[in-house]
Parts: sequence; C-alpha cells; structure tokens
Amino acid sequence: MSKDAVLNRIESVNDFVIRFANVNGTGSASANNMFAKSIFRMGIPVSPKNIFPSNIQGLPTWYEVRVSEKGYVGRRGGIDIVVCVNPQSMAKDIQDVEPGGYFLYDSTKALDLRLMRRDIHFIGIPLTDICRKEYSDPRQRQLFKNVIYVGALAALLDIEFEVLTGLIADQFEGKEKLIAPNVHALELGFHYATENFQCPFGIRVKRCDNVGNAILIDGNTACGLGAIYGGATVAAWYPITPSTSVVDAYEMYAKRLRVCPASGKQNFAIVQAEDELAAIGMVIGANWNGARSFTATSGPGVSLMNEFLGLAYFAEIPAVLIDVQRTGPSTGMPTRTQQSDVFECAYASHGDTKQVCLFPSTPKECFEMTAQSFDLAERLQTPIILLTDLDLGMNDTMSEPLEWDDARAYDRGKVLTSEQLEDASERFGRYLDVDDDGICYRTYPGTHPTKGGFFTRGTSRDEYAVYTEDGAAYVRNMERLLKKWETAKSYVPAPEIINAEHGSNIGIIYFGTTRAAALEAVDHLIEDNIAVDALRIRAFPFNHEVEEFIAQHDTLFVIEQNRDGQMRSLIINECEINPAKLVAVLNYDGMPITARYIQNKVAGYLESANVEPLRRQAGHKAERN
Repeated sequence: MSKDAVLNRIESVNDFVIRFANVNGTGSASANNMFAKSIFRMGIPVSPKNIFPSNIQGLPTWYEVRVSEKGYVGRRGGIDIVVCVNPQSMAKDIQDVEPGGYFLYDSTKALDLRLMRRDIHFIGIPLTDICRKEYSDPRQRQLFKNVIYVGALAALLDIEFEVLTGLIADQFEGKEKLIAPNVHALELGFHYATENFQCPFGIRVKRCDNVGNAILIDGNTACGLGAIYGGATVAAWYPITPSTSVVDAYEMYAKRLRVCPASGKQNFAIVQAEDELAAIGMVIGANWNGARSFTATSGPGVSLMNEFLGLAYFAEIPAVLIDVQRTGPSTGMPTRTQQSDVFECAYASHGDTKQVCLFPSTPKECFEMTAQSFDLAERLQTPIILLTDLDLGMNDTMSEPLEWDDARAYDRGKVLTSEQLEDASERFGRYLDVDDDGICYRTYPGTHPTKGGFFTRGTSRDEYAVYTEDGAAYVRNMERLLKKWETAKSYVPAPEIINAEHGSNIGIIYFGTTRAAALEAVDHLIEDNIAVDALRIRAFPFNHEVEEFIAQHDTLFVIEQNRDGQMRSLIINECEINPAKLVAVLNYDGMPITARYIQNKVAGYLESANVEPLRRQAGHKAERN
C-alpha cells in the first residue's frame, strides 16, 4: 500500500481484529504475545487466541487478536488485518481479509498475482531480506523476523514504541544482553514502515483507560491456583492436551505456597499416573482418606475415568475433576476447542448416575469454581466436574483480578469426630439419611479405634454399609441419591440472568466460553430492534431459576459448541421441555463461536419462522444475577 493508495479502506480506532499467520516452531508466539500485551498496556481491551496444530513443528499456526475499546472479548468474526509470513497458508489468509482490510506479507519474494484481490490493501515488507542483511546466524534471522514485523505494526497502528521496549525489558529481565538486539529489531521494522508507507494507516490504536485493574491470565493457570486456595494437597494426572498446564500451574504455585512454616518442607503430592484410569483412582483414594485431591484431563481421559466416577458417585466419595474440553470424538482435533463433553460428564458411568458439573466462563470463575469444587465435593460427598475448554484454558484472557478471603473456612461437610462417635447413642450408619436431605454422615479412616470404620464398596449395601443384594435396600439407596441431587441444586452456582428492558418473549441460553460472543450478539440484536433475555447456565443440576426462565419464554436459542446440541438435550431431558421450544445454535469447527454467527442465526431463524419478538409488561427492568 503506497502513500497515494486510493482504495476504500477500513478505518477505525481501537476496534479491529488482526491475525498473524506463522509456521509452528519458529518462535513467533512470543512476538505475537508482545503485540497483544502492548495494546493491553495502552489501556485497550484485547482478546488473543492462539490457534496451533497438534504436531510439534512445520504446520501453519495462527494468532488472532481482538481489539475492542468497548470491552468485547469474544470472537467477532471477520479479519481486518492479516500479517502473513507463511507461504503455506497465504491463499486462505488473503481470502479471509475483510473488504477494505490490510494484508501485510514478506515481500522478499514477489506475491503470486493470482492471489491478488482488488478490494484489500497489500503491504509488502521484505522481512527475509532485512534479516539476511542484518544477521548472519540462521536462528537469529528466524526469530528477529517476528520482532521486525511487530516494529512495523507499531508504526502502522500508532502503537507507543516505549510500551514495546518496556515489554522487552520485562521479558528479558536478568538477561539484559538480549534487550538491545530485540529493541534494534523493533526499530528496523518501525523505520521501514515509516519510510515506505503512510503511517498510521486507516486502523490505529489510541491510549485509553478501559482496562482498569484487569489482568491477562489463562484459565488453566487460574484453575491450578484455585486448587491451591481450595485446599488441594494431592494431584494425580496423566498428561493430555489441553489440560496438562493445569497441573503444571498447580505445581508451580504449590512449591511456593504449599510449604510447612515450621519445617520448611513441602506438603503436597503430585503423581503422574500410568494412565487416566489410575489417576482418578488415586484421587478417589486420597479423598477417601481425608485429603483434598483432584485430577485434570480432557475428553478421552474422562472416557477412561467413567467407571471410577461411577464408584465415587455410588460409594459417595468426594473427588474433583477438571475437564478442559477439546474437539472429539476419538483423537479428533486435540488442539482445537469444543464443548462436547457435556453428556459424557453429566451422566458419567453406567447405570443411573448423575454428576455435578460446573461451567466457568472466565479465568476468575476458573479460580473461584475450582476452589468451590472442593467444598461442594465434600459437602455433597460426590465427584464435582469442572468443564472448561481449550479456548478458556490455554489462551490469555482479560479477567478481573483473582481475589480470596483469608477468613474463608473450608466446608468439609458432614464428618463425624471421634468425640461425636463416642457420644453417639445409636449405631453409626454410613448411609443413613439422618437430616432428610440425602446427604449422610461420614468419617475419616482411623478417626475412632472401634466406631465409624467401614469399607467403601461399589456393590449394593444397606444403610450401615453392609453388603446386600436386597432390592428394597437398593431402591432406598438410589432414591436417597436422588434426594441428594435435589439438595445439590441449592449449593451449586446459580445462573446468570440478564433481561432486556421490559423483558422479551425470546430468550437465549449459553454456558462456558460462549458467554462473551453471546453477550455481544445480544447487544447487536438490540441494535437491530430484536430484544432478547439471556441466561447463562453455570452448573448442573439445573436449579429452579433455569426452569422458570424457560417457562417464561416462547422461543429459546441454546448456544453451544458441539454438533449434537448436548446442553439442549440435557435441558429437555432434565426439565421435561418440549423440544420445539428450544432452537439449537451450534458451532463445532474447532474455533470459538463468533458474535456475528450467533446474531445471524438468531435473526435468521426469527425471520424465517415469522416469530415476532415481543416486549413484556412495562416496568420490568433489566436485571443481572
């Protein structure tokens, strides 16, 4: 794009989407991350997404950054700027640019004229030539090429240069000899852009104060820290993408925070098991013995863990499982995101089994819900499954700061002490429903020398944990478990409800990482004079607020990222809803759902079905729970 370019062009300030097209294994991740953080440090909300292949090196990788002064952090849809240094993906990358957008590429080799588009701006920078002239070492040429294009973007987008140099200083603290070469590479790109192009071009950034005290953190790190604050002392797991960094984060923080003040010794245990089946078995054993223990896995691991999850449900042993979902079935696309483990987790194991599930949407909720999971597991004496996904787990996300009340006490549930057992006038029954809430009392092994000890079994037993195949005793036990399921509804996180002004007869239901795109879509629908109420599911079992919301609306759109509408089916099954009332909005290409996609699906259905959005009675104000 020369200084005298006359094409129509996208023009915006602090509102665009940029995609970096690189080759996996070339060191581009740190440079792209530096770009995103520079925007963030200028007070502008950002949402970076790392889109990488499952092989180690060589295939295309993309890094997409949403910049939104309004604070939208979901995927918008559409790309305004592409920075392409990968010939393999160039044809597709050019086609993905919005009309009037910009395509920055390495012009060392002439661009294939067959790829040209008349409606976008091409910005050629001879990155390889610059590196050949400046560096003799092949690895330096590869690494600094990435830093050079960040420098060029600083000029083209008007990024404050001192912000970038500050980031480099932070990154190489303790390795000061690396700071000057990286700053020099930035300058090479910056000067080339200013000397050859109109800078800034149509899209630019401008410092603002819309970040506040927000932080950038990924969900897996937040889960690992949440496990620390939730009291976990034992982690057993088998590595699997994209959950491995949950336990990595737990270990990193445990080495600092799980240290006995008196002895200075570390008081935690991490076991890398031989497979997922062994891992969940260790977790159940540790929890039965009174420790707070957890594991982290993804869909294939949950499949292997099903039988043990059924044991923990039936024997009523606390356990915490963090499932970072990826694209299935089988190996599927292991480095792509999806919400396709809903059924697998909700009904994990054979027989009549229902598992408590939590659905965080932000890193802060990953932290809070992970910590809460240990309280819920011990209060309800059952597994708690926290379902995140690769998008939330492995991508840096803008989040409110993580907070913890040091006065908060752990809820260990109904655990009898030695004194209580000693003073009891009646025989202790491990599976007696004393309080009529379905939750029985338990003991830790070794609490009392003669009372309260029992062996937990997966076979049928009576109220005193005595083995029996008596049908009546089995039915009593299963009905009590259902009563406990009803009790759980008052303990799990309530849904988030956002009503349109005066309300609407149209509703949308979403959960997990669909939240950001769904809320943005709601705003755009309102701009199109389509008012909708919104509910975010945060837990299973569904409490009465979910059922009431569904009853109050004529048409509801259930937004989720899987092929079969698993959450929709779960709602129909559990709440006994007419399926015709729930319209599925599904995305399952492995990429996070976009606001544009949701908006178009909802508006298109309403138009084709001739459904008229209606306001409710005046005076019904918008509310948020």
